[in-house]
Amino acid sequence: MYASSESTTRLRSPTTSSHYSSPPSPIYPSPPLLPSPSRRRRSWSPTSAPKSFCFRPRSFLTVLKFGLPSSLFVLTMLWFLYEPHIEIAFYNRDWIKQEIDRVHPLAGCFDAGKVSPMYDVSEAIYGRRKTDVQAGVPLRMGMDCYDFAGTIRGEQKNLSHPMPLEKRTHFHSYWRTDLAPFGERQEWMLKSFFATQDISSTRFILWSNGDLSANLILNKYVDKYPDAFALRVVDVDEMAKGTSLEGSALLKSKDSKAWTDGDLVRLLLLWAYGGVWIDMDSLLTRDLEPLLEHEFVTQWDCYDKLYQPLNGALMRFHKHSPYLCEAFHIMSTSRPPRAGSTDWGSLLYLKLWRRLVASSIPPFKVLPFCFSDARSCRLDNRLPDPFEADKKGGAWTMGLGREEGGGLDKVLGKVFSVHLHNQWEKGFPKGGWVERLLLKRYDQRLGNLKETRGAEEDL
Repeated sequence: MYASSESTTRLRSPTTSSHYSSPPSPIYPSPPLLPSPSRRRRSWSPTSAPKSFCFRPRSFLTVLKFGLPSSLFVLTMLWFLYEPHIEIAFYNRDWIKQEIDRVHPLAGCFDAGKVSPMYDVSEAIYGRRKTDVQAGVPLRMGMDCYDFAGTIRGEQKNLSHPMPLEKRTHFHSYWRTDLAPFGERQEWMLKSFFATQDISSTRFILWSNGDLSANLILNKYVDKYPDAFALRVVDVDEMAKGTSLEGSALLKSKDSKAWTDGDLVRLLLLWAYGGVWIDMDSLLTRDLEPLLEHEFVTQWDCYDKLYQPLNGALMRFHKHSPYLCEAFHIMSTSRPPRAGSTDWGSLLYLKLWRRLVASSIPPFKVLPFCFSDARSCRLDNRLPDPFEADKKGGAWTMGLGREEGGGLDKVLGKVFSVHLHNQWEKGFPKGGWVERLLLKRYDQRLGNLKETRGAEEDL
């Protein structure tokens, strides 16, 4: 409050009577209307007193002493009473707007005049099917996914007449020779193929970016399975002919994880030759024949990630499939892939799926997660860690045992593959479930196949 020649500010104590009269006016000249800050006065009251904060170490220790154990007790009780589901991810909003929200039109690969004569649209897309590989629900609870996988059954086939090579279903995989040598750990993928697939109607081709013909392990399979196994060197420029990527600098894309070039190679191989793609870090557990009437990718995991719902570790497309034609168009017109990303994998499949349905084109199928990636789900229904020794008692989740003939053994007979996610530096524990229920059986079946072939040759 400012003082003037007409009035002065009263300074009152809380105990001072309100009838206290002001002192006589001073005889010196009146101060100016706008005094300097040093002459300004403010009324005082108990509520205007400055507040101070005093840190008391003893009080803090008391809170810590009693609060921390109480919080831990509450969290422990919540853990036993409730099932937490926590996943935090941050996505750039501009990236979402550019890469996800915008649904561009198709390139016209499904138009009547553009579909390759090697691709039968009426059969591949609209033909009748013996099996249905999509459940229509997420299959997150209990053993639902495994039980659904068990509903897909194959047919008995006559193995006495091997198919010509050009009519066989080709399985493709890729190994980067500059990243790691091909050894015994990688050999288990080959063993799983020859132990589970019908080698009279299939063929496994191992592709690489370098010559593998001098590898002793691989030479053994070339000699043993001359009609069902082959080594090839990838030529991306040749395979990209006739696609939107022909002559593109994007064909030289690669990274230290082999993600970018691996995602590119798998699509080019299926475009040029058709068949099935299977990641080298997988173990096949069952004949894939009942799935092959569909073109498909797989579900990433059981959580339905909003921007990463799909995976290509196991996928199947026909030669010159228009689905792949559209995928190449997306790759050639989108931003270049980020190194070590799934831009040409999960993100690409999602973009393609959304464009297909926006154009009223039936999309490719999506296999439920457990068909090939049952490691990626809830703690109570995922496959046990392949790289950890069996826990005491040998029990598996959901109360199912890990012993031979137990619940885990039955589940492995229902799913089609176990994806190991590039953990090449880890070994399988001695006596663990992978060794007992998969690896030993591969060797047993391959030994029996060798004896059977020897008896047939003698006849």
